[in-house]
Amino acid sequence: MNRPIFVTLILALTHLSTAAFADVRLPRIFTDHMVLQREMPVNVWGWADPGEKITVEIAGQSHSATADADGKWRVTLQPLAVGEPLKLVVKGNNQVEVNDILVGEVWVCSGQSNMEWPVSHSDNADLTRAAANTPQIRFLQVKAVGTQTPNTDIEQRWVVCTPDSVNGFSAVGYFFGRQLHQTLGVPIGLIDNSWGGSSCETWVPREKFEGEALYEPLLARWKQTESEHDEAKLRGDYDAQLAEWRTARDAAEARGEAVPAQPGINNPLFAQHRPANLYNARVAPLLPFAIRGAIWYQGESNADRAYQYRDLFPRMIASWRDAWGQGDFPFYWVQLADFMPEKPEPAESPWAELREAQTMTLDRLPKTGQAVIIDIGDGKDIHPRNKEEVGKRLARLALANDYGVAISDASPRYDHFEVNENKAIVTFRHFGEGLMDLDVPEIRGFTLAGKDRKWHVAQAKVISPSHQVEVTCDAVPEPVAVRYAWADNPVVNLYSSSGLPVTPFRTDDWPSVTANNK
Repeated sequence: MNRPIFVTLILALTHLSTAAFADVRLPRIFTDHMVLQREMPVNVWGWADPGEKITVEIAGQSHSATADADGKWRVTLQPLAVGEPLKLVVKGNNQVEVNDILVGEVWVCSGQSNMEWPVSHSDNADLTRAAANTPQIRFLQVKAVGTQTPNTDIEQRWVVCTPDSVNGFSAVGYFFGRQLHQTLGVPIGLIDNSWGGSSCETWVPREKFEGEALYEPLLARWKQTESEHDEAKLRGDYDAQLAEWRTARDAAEARGEAVPAQPGINNPLFAQHRPANLYNARVAPLLPFAIRGAIWYQGESNADRAYQYRDLFPRMIASWRDAWGQGDFPFYWVQLADFMPEKPEPAESPWAELREAQTMTLDRLPKTGQAVIIDIGDGKDIHPRNKEEVGKRLARLALANDYGVAISDASPRYDHFEVNENKAIVTFRHFGEGLMDLDVPEIRGFTLAGKDRKWHVAQAKVISPSHQVEVTCDAVPEPVAVRYAWADNPVVNLYSSSGLPVTPFRTDDWPSVTANNK
């Protein structure tokens, strides 16, 4: 036989043999104990040999697909209803089964350390654990180092909520999900992909910054940092460690033992500040998994660039919505808490400006909401421990806006003000049955300024109608601007009748102290 023909034949037979026994594979977001989103189309995807025929079966449905030239395939399930646990069966040259699947509500929990903060480090952790035998709540934690290339898979599996598993899970996420479960009576799936200290820009695809003057200095700094490291070598060395860890992980899972800690890499190119790093590492591999929405707790790492955050934060939300392909899914966030020492006199504050940027996003994008927690922070700790109240305030937003539950959801917001002689009359919206002060009889947290733009502590009182506040100050006989809770750690006590704190605000648009920080 002619040798080139013989070699070609052997290679062809080898390829056919490999194809005949290629394994169908699902991403690890499809594992036992998972939760699928109810009442909407659900995507199921994976890999196989190019051209391989795939059949996906669940709850009486059967869908077929053919793997493309890259071995990728995808089907879309018809909407599923809450009921008994289901089995997902995927057939090709082999068969894969996923068991104990619940159908319910799926939410992504993301942000930095205050979202990552676990139940074990939160108030009343022992009581929380003792009551956490809740098999209809399921957890998935996404852990991966940053990357500039989108990941296609994750490393973790779904787990059932137990006193052990809840201990290391996001406290804000858990309390949010627990309230939804208790109110709606349906299974809840929580996907936590947060990373402590992460900057907002790391959660955004890098192309969303290219050609934008607002982000040129940021990208220039990162290009300089990138030039100082051998990224290819670092990535190669890390991938070798990761391969060894995956072998150990798979063996531990097969034996039903605890999985060893996933390796990390101490280098800025793989950390939580580089633009797009966490979008690629911890968001991209979730796509296009069906979700109801997302909750978010982040902003501390961007406070020094608060003015930029006015554009950055809505840009991030829009990029997620575009990538998920589900339209404008609900996106709710936690406004920054009070933190750092209290100051006796009014002062400018990057943290106040960051809160303002967060509030502005409510008017920039639809189906958004903000949980105000200016009253439950800790001046000495950037990680306030009362995560249960944070989760409940987020849950109010979801229950009222997405599930039709008749409850108060939004904190009162500034609407407009007018000057009557020496008095500033401030009108609010989202005030419930009215405004009220707590703890002490006088309202605290208001300041006034005149044309000289000098701020003074002011006196305030609720007037009729009860969604208005009268603000005065002897030092400001002709007020032109009002601020409320405008400080790193303001002393405030104004609430709606539902017990939700008034949203910090200012009526002026005087120069921002962070305007030039890019």
